This record gives sequence, C-alpha cells and structure tokens, in this order.
Amino acid sequence: MLHVAAVFVMLVITWPVALHFCRTSKRACRVSILAVYLSGLFFLYLVPLGMYSPCIKDAGTLGAAPMLFGHRGAPTLAPENTIMSFEKAVEAGGDGLETDVSISYDGVPFLMHDPTLRRTTNVADVFPERAHQLASAFTWAELRRLNAGQWFLSRGPFSGASSLSEAERRRAGNQSVPSLADFLRLASPSGRLVIFDLRQPPPEHPYHRSYVNVTLEVVLSHINASQVLWLPSEDRHVARAADAGLRLTSAERLSVAALKDEGIGTLNLHYSRMSEAQIRKYALANISTNLFVINQPWLYALAWCAGAHTVTTNAVHVLANVRKPLFLMTPEEYNLMWILTNAVSAVLTICIFIFHWWRERGLPFLSGGRQTRQNRPYSKFRTEMSNVWSSDAPTDPRIPAVVDDIRRDQDVIRFGHF
Repeated sequence: MLHVAAVFVMLVITWPVALHFCRTSKRACRVSILAVYLSGLFFLYLVPLGMYSPCIKDAGTLGAAPMLFGHRGAPTLAPENTIMSFEKAVEAGGDGLETDVSISYDGVPFLMHDPTLRRTTNVADVFPERAHQLASAFTWAELRRLNAGQWFLSRGPFSGASSLSEAERRRAGNQSVPSLADFLRLASPSGRLVIFDLRQPPPEHPYHRSYVNVTLEVVLSHINASQVLWLPSEDRHVARAADAGLRLTSAERLSVAALKDEGIGTLNLHYSRMSEAQIRKYALANISTNLFVINQPWLYALAWCAGAHTVTTNAVHVLANVRKPLFLMTPEEYNLMWILTNAVSAVLTICIFIFHWWRERGLPFLSGGRQTRQNRPYSKFRTEMSNVWSSDAPTDPRIPAVVDDIRRDQDVIRFGHF
C-alpha cells in the first residue's frame, strides 16, 4: 500500500514536471529534468523487489490469531489497573490480563504502575504532605482510602471516558486501588491468563527481600498456577520451586539454550524487538512470544502474520474484532499488484508528457492528419511576424506599433483557441 501511494504521488508530480520540461528551451535543462525524474520513477518502480512484509504468505500458512492481553485491563474504557478496567477487558474478549504489582508497607501486594500515586489517585488531596512518596510507603489501609477513578474522567490519557454512560461514569469515578488478591479472584474463575511486572520496594522497606515470597503466596492461593505467566526475573528459582506449574516468562531475548536451562517457555518483548524469523526460531523450540504494546489493527495484523502467540494491548475491544490480517496476500497477488501499478503509472506518465508536448507546441491532434492550424489566423499572424522581423523588411517607424498589435492579436487568438 505504501508503494501504491508513492506511485500515485509521483503521478501527480508528473503534471508540473512534464509542463516544465516542455516549456524549457534549453536542451541541457530538459535532459537534467528528465534524468532526475526518471531516476526517481524507476527507483520507485523497483522498490517492491526489496520490500518485505510477513503478511505476504503462501495460502494456508497463516497461523491462529494471537491471544489478547488487556494492558492494565481496558485503559481506554475504564481507569487503568482497576477492577472495572479488567472486567471491561474480559467483556471485550480478552484472553489474558496484564498488570503491575507493588508491595504496601505492611506487606499487601496491590496494583499500581507508577512509582508514586500522584497520576492515578487523589493522594494529593488525601495525603497532601506525602504525595511524592513511593506507593510502597503506604499501608494497605491508607491505600484503600484513595480514589483511583476520578482522574480518568477529568484527565485520562484516552478519550474513552466520553463514550461511557452516566452509570458507568459514576462507577468509574468510584474505583479504588485493588489488591493482587482482588485481581486474581476476577481472573481465576474466567480462566484468563495473567502476567504482571513486580516492583521491588526500596532497601528500607520491611519487605525489600521477601517481596517475591509474599507475592507468590498470594498468587498460589488465589489462582491456578497454569494461568500465570511469571514475569519477575528476581528469584525465579524460588517461583519454580514453589510451583512447577507457573509458566516462567522472560523480558530478555536470550538464546534458546539459556531459556531452556532456566525453564522459560514464554518471551515478553516489545514488538519492535522481534522479527518473524526470530519468532519462528523460538516457536520451533516450543517457546511462545508475547508482544507489547500493540493497539492498531494494522500492527496487530503484522504480529499475527509474524506468528506471535499473544499480544498485550490497550484496545482489546478493537483488536478482538479483527477477523483477518489486513493486506494479507499471496506472493503471486503481491507481484501482480505492484506490476500492474507500475504499468498503469508508466502509461499515464507517457500520456501526460505527450499531452503537454502537443499543447505547448501547438501540434495537430486527432485531426485526421490535416494541418488544421495552417488555415487559421494564427498562421497568418505568425507569417506576418516573420516578415516584420526579416532583414528584407523595409524600415518604417510604424513597425513597432504594428508588431505590438500583432502580438496582442496573436495572444488573443492563441489563448482563445486553447
């Protein structure tokens, strides 16, 4: 599609280029214009030979659509990392839920992405003198006093709040900070997969060293281990020893051998860091790939064609409706498309140049081969002009005035004709 658009733009540019080419009297200038223009055009015609897309595939080789993980739930429809947000993601058809976990000062794992509470809660109103403190510096009782939804209605990063009904707006405005246990109780009965980042508290925190154990205890008591993609890299051996059913996940693109040694079966990486070949290589070793954060249908289509198993998204409700990758085509269809595009463009380009050449030179066009202009007043005035300026013409003081009249009449006739 980029190639088709570029060829169209080049075709639009052809009109002024051809006009300038035909109006230029200097041969060197014409050669330069034509050389530059044709070089760009031929380069554009050959670009598809070097273009690549994972969605150019042989028929029958497309795999299943990637499963969808709601990034902090459905943050375009509800306040991120709240129960309402995760419920919206499940309702929209999300297969999994992604979140971020911190540890309160008294050892309760809770959901919060940012290091502080300022962006997504009203901590500045409830605890104005502590607004800049780390989220992990608050006890669970203090965290429960905060509102985690009003910010979404007033200054949320997406426009989804405007689409909510009045009842949903009231519900969104009353959301609180959920605990990890609340989150898992929602995911467990629906069979949804879960994946989360785990924030280590600072050294002076009471749970600085034991935060992994505390989190594992909550996880294994509230959800089946097979539903958990365990992402934290710290003390991974502790997680593996606690329950072999946890699906160990890595945020680093390690070698297949290293991943196998660690017992890791899933990679969680930004979509820009993985190619189709790399995804295929890991898949052959039975290592799945989750790509984040993908929100646009065209990007989701590329991830699908590349073979990604899951994607993390802010727009579950949008991507769940994508039934087929955009621009999916076989190599034969692709070749036919760009060859026809080039051929049609070349024909139209030639026609534009011919049209301008005919118009600027005043040549006969579709007139049965007769020189129709030769019997018109235009030829008469052209002949008179030649006689006036010939060396044999007598010198007459009235000549300049006659020439001016002839030029004016000639211009009137020429422009009137066209």
